Amino acid sequence: MEGPGDACIVLKTRLGLEKIVANRVKELFHYLEVSPSPKGFQGLVLVKNCREPVNELEKILVNVIEVENGYRILYSTPADIKKIVSVSQNIAKLIKPGQCFAVRTVRRGRHDFTSLDVNVAVGAAIKESTGACVNLDSPDVVIGVEIIDDEAFITLYPGSSIKKKYVGKKLLPRMMSKISAIQMPYFSPDPEATKRMGIRIGREVQNFEVKELVIAFDKPVDAFQLRDFIDGVEEGIESRYRIQVKSYGRRARKVPVRVYDIFQLVRTRYNEPIIVLEPEGRFVSDVKDELLRLFKKHKRINLLAGSREGIPSGIYRVADAVIDIAPGITLSTEYALAAGLIAISTILYEWVDEIGGESDHTGSR
Repeated sequence: MEGPGDACIVLKTRLGLEKIVANRVKELFHYLEVSPSPKGFQGLVLVKNCREPVNELEKILVNVIEVENGYRILYSTPADIKKIVSVSQNIAKLIKPGQCFAVRTVRRGRHDFTSLDVNVAVGAAIKESTGACVNLDSPDVVIGVEIIDDEAFITLYPGSSIKKKYVGKKLLPRMMSKISAIQMPYFSPDPEATKRMGIRIGREVQNFEVKELVIAFDKPVDAFQLRDFIDGVEEGIESRYRIQVKSYGRRARKVPVRVYDIFQLVRTRYNEPIIVLEPEGRFVSDVKDELLRLFKKHKRINLLAGSREGIPSGIYRVADAVIDIAPGITLSTEYALAAGLIAISTILYEWVDEIGGESDHTGSR
């Protein structure tokens, strides 16, 4: 029934933990009516019959660590967009002068409208009635609409509770876009093993959105094994890229892939920094100043990682640095590049703004 929802709380948890959360809530407050996965929708626990919802929610959040978030519901209404708008206008009275707001809708079930339709309709109505400004990135308050099949639950919570991935952090992709990752291919008698290794390496380089991946070999290789490895690299890059496109608050950049003879590659890049990842080198923190100088001065940094056979030792003589990122530990092929990228990005993090890199992460789509 449409009306105040003061006696209701919506809890959010990870999939599969709904019954655990429900039992823990009942242990805290025996009188509450608790519904794990209401109407079959996972990740939710609906709590009704609250006596002091503010205090009860606070105690739940303190004591039930399986709960990821929770909201005291101010109003509930049938899941009809006109009724949701009407009820939301009551909440608009709680928005203080000068505050900006945003609307966040999560819709579960089948309806003749979308979550975006609700956001637009509710936002327009509140803006018209209050004159409050809309700020989707950093709102002061958020009107939350949780739709569970044929019911809608409306709440109001501080904008500060929105999880922001990058607040206060410098972003690494610009620095990573300077790095040309050069990987010697991995071959196995089993074509599937070769492809799996390619998938892992492809995902790792795409994680960091490096400037490019160069698959480099030091002698003639079997064409069909190379094909299997490249197929895996392509699959790994594509799978990770699709996730980045969906989850990032910026445009992701797909890593291009090239193939080259490693000796000729080093020769053609004789005036560019060459960094080799091998156990014979110095520990990464010992070359911190040298790495910083190279990253500041050059537009492209070539980072070389071996496979079953390491980087040819003759290349050491022309390398600007040979570094050991895990003394005493032999890293497997799929982790060497990733570990090197993590180590370098960690020690140079404080200079990210000075180091710079490509600012246009358009990439191919």
